[in-house]
Amino acid sequence: MAEYKVKVTTGTMKHSGTIDHIYIILIGTDGQSERTELNNVGIDFITGKTGAYKVKTSSSLGKLLLVKVEKDPFLIFPEDEWYCSKIEVTTPEEEEILFPCYRWLSRGEFVELRGGKGVKFMEEEHPMLLNHRKTELRFKKGSYQWKIINDGLPHISHFKDVFELFAEVRFSLSKSEEYEHTQRMITLELAMKGLAEPGKKWKRIEDMKNVFQFKKTTMPGEYVSEHWKEDDFFGYQFLNGTNPNVIKRCSKLPPNFPVTDEMVKPFLETGTTLEKEMEEGNIFLCDQKIMDGIPTRQKDGNPLYVAAGLCLFYKNPEGKLLPIAIQLYQQPSEQNPIFLPSDLETDWLLAKLFFRSSDLIQHQTLYHLLHTHYLAEVFTIATLRCLPTIHPLYKVLIPHINCTLHINISVRKLLLSPGGALSESSLGVEGLMELMRRDLSQLTYSSLCLPENIKERGLESIPNFYYRDDALKLWNYLNEYATAMVDYYYTSDCDVMKDIELQEWVNEIFTHGFLENKRSGFPSCFNTIEEVAKFITMVIFRVSVQHAAVNNGQYDYNSWIPNGSLLLCKPPPAIKGQSSMQTVLETLPDVEDSVKIMSAARILSEKYTDVVLLGEFPEEHFDEPIPKEIIKVLQADLSYMKEEIAARNSELEMPYTYLNPDVVENSVTI
Repeated sequence: MAEYKVKVTTGTMKHSGTIDHIYIILIGTDGQSERTELNNVGIDFITGKTGAYKVKTSSSLGKLLLVKVEKDPFLIFPEDEWYCSKIEVTTPEEEEILFPCYRWLSRGEFVELRGGKGVKFMEEEHPMLLNHRKTELRFKKGSYQWKIINDGLPHISHFKDVFELFAEVRFSLSKSEEYEHTQRMITLELAMKGLAEPGKKWKRIEDMKNVFQFKKTTMPGEYVSEHWKEDDFFGYQFLNGTNPNVIKRCSKLPPNFPVTDEMVKPFLETGTTLEKEMEEGNIFLCDQKIMDGIPTRQKDGNPLYVAAGLCLFYKNPEGKLLPIAIQLYQQPSEQNPIFLPSDLETDWLLAKLFFRSSDLIQHQTLYHLLHTHYLAEVFTIATLRCLPTIHPLYKVLIPHINCTLHINISVRKLLLSPGGALSESSLGVEGLMELMRRDLSQLTYSSLCLPENIKERGLESIPNFYYRDDALKLWNYLNEYATAMVDYYYTSDCDVMKDIELQEWVNEIFTHGFLENKRSGFPSCFNTIEEVAKFITMVIFRVSVQHAAVNNGQYDYNSWIPNGSLLLCKPPPAIKGQSSMQTVLETLPDVEDSVKIMSAARILSEKYTDVVLLGEFPEEHFDEPIPKEIIKVLQADLSYMKEEIAARNSELEMPYTYLNPDVVENSVTI
């Protein structure tokens, strides 16, 4: 007789346990065990618990290949899903083997688990395992399919509703309940205050502070409502607000932005010139030409308005970034004046409001929705379709695609369905689709790789750029992590080229995410270990760090409507000197539309309890010592960074917290 010791761990999430019957079959090179029920005295498979069992066979099964787990109903009780975390088997030869599962099982369902060591396609040694690998991928390609939602946009999953998703890619029950509770509470709070009345305009700017009394922000939220008119705060947001992606160093003015030295001389250091400041690297530009010519929608028969402007910034000797000239449309004319800080206060305020409004639309549509959520969905589907669970890079990537399909289905309903915050923007859904098409057609691989992005934009040395400082550190940590993992599993560039599953993975991303645009520089195949490590770094960075940078501050910055709104109701001034604060109030959205924008920002910035932070790996997918050590190095780096950020922020008037590893999630889940 031979005896196998089996330990089965049930997940810690709400309702992970089961009272149903669980059976197991051990499959080896020399045979398989009888179908054995795992049943001890008392209740088995309790949430968060590990049960120990024994499986006896007439002789050793040889090298253990697979563990088959089955779930059958207990009497006539209703459906009772079970979350199996992992199974650990000790063989008669005293070999300890981890079989990761980390998925829900329903009644009548079974799953065949592979051991925890990462194995590439060309390394399979047994026909049974090769067949298992191929069968798994056939099933996954049938289960996860691509869907075209709009020509010129990344393809998405074919699932229409979160209830169609497989349990392992859905929110946990606790997070679903929290997410739905947040939306209900916001709706109730607004109804109680009577803020859903259509057409009602704001009478005073100060009234907006009372929208969400149950959800107060301290720093920087209150700072925003107090300092939104100030030029240095306007400039600060282009470095450390929710959209630190658009500003660039300016060495030569665009021909359609005729700013003269005489115009801006009062706002520069005494004795200098605009030309000299450009030469010294102190002038920066934000150009919204991508929005030029996109039609706006109408609301109640009246057109809405959006700018496609240019803003010139000056880094003064104190290191502050100040706006010194704003032109709100691309073609200069008498009806399209260049606004200056010396203009009438409300003229300058309106110029900044229009520019920030367009920046907010770009932020939400391009840098948040397209560059993180939609790309994360592409990475997720390609990973699920092309890499079997035993593939080493599946094990690397699986923590970073958790719940992405679920949140994207929800976000499309929240933001883009009729009545959604983005669909109600000045551009409307059709305008936003056109904006995304334009952006994807010119998106480059280098722009998604942070060190190259910062260099291309000439932002290596601009001071007080905390997003850059924190994000570059995280990029480097993730690059060291990805490089170590890839180096461990791939011993040569030849290994990379022979890995047909890896090549299919990157090709699906190139095809369905970047629509085979060769000019973009995105790879359609890999030739070297270095290329794989860089691409894996980009993927993990984008779905964790970059998403945190553009998501986590939304309620702080974007719930204060005067700081930037998704829709504006009046055109910008064509003639200077005729505006007032009443003009500002009439330009801003009405109360109903304002609270829609505020509500979306609140939902997307809410802190939920069921989160997995960057560097946390509660699911044990690796069974080898070296990958486990690589993970520990990453965790140590992140721990040290938390201390660095805390020390820096203690000395700042406006702490930058959005890339503290304490708040950066492993994947796009909100």
